Amino acid sequence: MDRPRSGWPLTLALCSGYFLVLLDVTVVNVALPQVRSDLGAGSPGLAWAVDAYAVPLAALLLASGAIGDRLGHRRVVLLGFAAFGAASVWCAVAPTIGVLVAARAVQGVGAALVLPGTLALLVEHAPDEGARARLVGTWAAIGGAALPAGPVVGGVLVQVAGWRAVFWLGVPVIALALVPVVRLRSRDVRRDGTVAWASAALRGAALARAVTAIVRGADALRSAGVLTLAAVCLALAFVLVERRARHPLIRVPGQARGALSAACLVAGLMNLCVLGGLFLLTQLLQDVHGLSPLLAGLATLPAMLPLPLLGSPAGRLSARIGAWPTSALGLLTAAAGFVGMATSTTGTDHAALLLSLALWGAGVGVLTPAIVSAALQAAPGSPGVASGASNTSRQTGGALGIAIAAAIAGSPGEPGFLAHATALYLAAAAAFALTGLVCWAAARGPRRSRGRPAPDSARRARR
Repeated sequence: MDRPRSGWPLTLALCSGYFLVLLDVTVVNVALPQVRSDLGAGSPGLAWAVDAYAVPLAALLLASGAIGDRLGHRRVVLLGFAAFGAASVWCAVAPTIGVLVAARAVQGVGAALVLPGTLALLVEHAPDEGARARLVGTWAAIGGAALPAGPVVGGVLVQVAGWRAVFWLGVPVIALALVPVVRLRSRDVRRDGTVAWASAALRGAALARAVTAIVRGADALRSAGVLTLAAVCLALAFVLVERRARHPLIRVPGQARGALSAACLVAGLMNLCVLGGLFLLTQLLQDVHGLSPLLAGLATLPAMLPLPLLGSPAGRLSARIGAWPTSALGLLTAAAGFVGMATSTTGTDHAALLLSLALWGAGVGVLTPAIVSAALQAAPGSPGVASGASNTSRQTGGALGIAIAAAIAGSPGEPGFLAHATALYLAAAAAFALTGLVCWAAARGPRRSRGRPAPDSARRARR
């Protein structure tokens, strides 16, 4: 059957929606100091203003892909666009931090519905294989540009029109993106299969409980302990449900579980440290160094720009020396950047800080495509599952990282904020360095056990 030609309006609409979903992961960070002063929010409230978006996005990403496969991606994308647009208006007019957090949660649900379906619709309606490859490349490039654009776009909007403009931005974009998708000739057909609702619900509940426990911190140690225990129990329930389900949320072949788990753990650690570090960085730049929102957004460019720029070179390097050695190189480079950030964020040497940010960003720019390749190589017969598991791990790590940063560092006005932020950057450096050394040693070591990143070295030896 011939596929209908989608044309540029649909491509632009779907890529714009994808860009907006990823933009909202980082665009809010620059607005946090104004949110604090305008709504009287403390550090826990600011953490939830970011994490309320990240938690449902991480929890529902896999399930939304399955929903689209069963009900049709056009319907799911339309629902996601509508939810995201309505929630953006709700965020923009929020009178209190509690209302903002609730609206951000709805935004996260809409984002989870939109993200997998945008690529699926592009692929479904591509006229031929060549066009399909070009569309996938365009989609990936636009996604890579969203993260560096976030702080800059946020800085401009906050500087010119205040923090609420960050959320108003999404309304016209969604309104324009809806038109081509609505006009798209419907080919939605109910397909066979079952959506793992129980697994998705348990995953979301466990992550929300864990974030709540972390954000509460030492001031509510007893409640945090109870919530942490609840999160652990929910996570165990998720594992049991997945093992017994006829249609599990994550279908991974037995021989691939070890290597895929390793890749997902590294991906989760990456976003835990990176998004947690970015959460602190925007507050350090504005509240400690006194930069305007626009200058603070521009100051993050050395860290953010390498993400899209190094994607292709890192991919070629990964193909040449292996995904895991490339991941180790990225981890060790980013670790050096974290050390530089820890020693320069407390002083007035802005040049040293920018150099450290560039080193950090370069390491993450190399690590990101390499660790995605490692996940895909772990389960070559299930690329969708591998990609979904990797993306879910990254979103989960980011949500936890923001919560940890907020709980430990506190607010910039508190006496220990600088010392705690420095300690967190040093801890991130140590975690990256240790993980990088383990990845390198495992890739270079003998191929003895499953679940380790040794196949790359073995493949090179055969060459």
